[in-house]
Amino acid sequence: MFVKRASVGLLAALLLLTAAAADAGWQQARASGATARAYAIRVVVPGQPGAETPTVTAPEDSVVFSGSFDYNKLVTSGSANASASASAGSSANATASAEVSNLSVFGGEIAATSVVAQAHAEASAGAAKGDISGSAVTELVALGQPVTGTSAQLADWGSLTTVAGGASGSPATGYRGSVTALEIRLTAEHGGLPAGTTILVGYAEVAAQASPPEPPVQVPKPPKDESGRKPGSAPEPTPGFPPVRQPPDITPKLTAGGYVFPVYGPSSFVDTFGALRGDISTGWHHGDDIFAPLGAPLLAVASGTVFSVGWNKIGGNRLWLRDGQGNLFYYAHLSAFSPLAVNGSKVNAGDVVGFVGNTGDAQGTPFHLHFEIHPVGLLGLGYDGAVNPTSYLLAWKHLEDVSFAGGDAWAPFHSLGNAPKPGAILLTATDISSADGLVPGSLQRVVRPLIVRSDNFSSKKPKKP
Repeated sequence: MFVKRASVGLLAALLLLTAAAADAGWQQARASGATARAYAIRVVVPGQPGAETPTVTAPEDSVVFSGSFDYNKLVTSGSANASASASAGSSANATASAEVSNLSVFGGEIAATSVVAQAHAEASAGAAKGDISGSAVTELVALGQPVTGTSAQLADWGSLTTVAGGASGSPATGYRGSVTALEIRLTAEHGGLPAGTTILVGYAEVAAQASPPEPPVQVPKPPKDESGRKPGSAPEPTPGFPPVRQPPDITPKLTAGGYVFPVYGPSSFVDTFGALRGDISTGWHHGDDIFAPLGAPLLAVASGTVFSVGWNKIGGNRLWLRDGQGNLFYYAHLSAFSPLAVNGSKVNAGDVVGFVGNTGDAQGTPFHLHFEIHPVGLLGLGYDGAVNPTSYLLAWKHLEDVSFAGGDAWAPFHSLGNAPKPGAILLTATDISSADGLVPGSLQRVVRPLIVRSDNFSSKKPKKP
């Protein structure tokens, strides 16, 4: 057994090393209002040239797709992406993220399916806050043993730590924070690298400080979001004049696993990602439209958390799903929601979360689901961090359990003018939202009529709901 927990002293030393490796930039961040910076991989070798993926910085939102990374066959990855976004002013915010897939160090002695670093900051008059939520290392293995804690000793030649960083903030100074998702430090020579070598995988830093508020008459009010969601809860589409950015030309691997096709039953779609669209500010189609009959069930494509359930003018009835890796999925134009579609609800891949419709700006068009994929590594781009979903949709499994036309449903008040009442769409089921499309027969069981015997067992009657 070569992997063991690092001591408290060693962990403290590692945190100090992380801070030192973050590059001094906070003084500039204090003055500029909002900054963000991220990189995917950096190898620092004492007395020798190291290697690193490009660093992205903001203001001037930026994203970089590094593809595979290879440092002398000692540090390799399948893909390495980073993005940064920052906006200064009386309401300042910054987001930075980096994502690395299929990491291998020293020929597999250390390996991880994915490494994600995310940092967020926001500040306004009298308030400043931030977090590193979403930062994680998935399926980390060191010297043949799974690493379950936040640190581990690597035999007698090094150590590692995961999701380490620091933060500080106050209404006067703003918020500053950083995170390194995975750090490997050599205390002795190993694999041809000298002692003192540091390997940083997934780094993100942010800073936000609000500027003094302008006179109220000069500050335009933001448009009201009819869904009632909190700012920043989802990267929603907004009306405006196109375009401001071209669509990302990348399809990163999604690593949470167990993905399924979002529409149950017969459906059709073609690749329309990036096509011109005049109804949103970026001017291009952020997803694919999957056409299906009115009321066709919509399935959670992955196990995760439902959020931002409600209504907006463009998407109509819409919801977002966050999988276990932090990737986001957007469902729009629903006719109604299932009872599982509640903010914070935990769902399994294949659970029914809603039903096909044409609400929002799709009113009058054929019934369809507008579906988007926002990988975790591109969340710093906000709503524009969407990628072409076509190849994913073609690869995901179609569930074939049982055909049905029943189920409970609900729709928000604002949508009733644009969609049939739920009861007119879906009938007879006790609670279709409890069905898991991955379990054979589960959909059939929830739509099967419930029969109970009377006291004298002489007749049968439907069970009252």
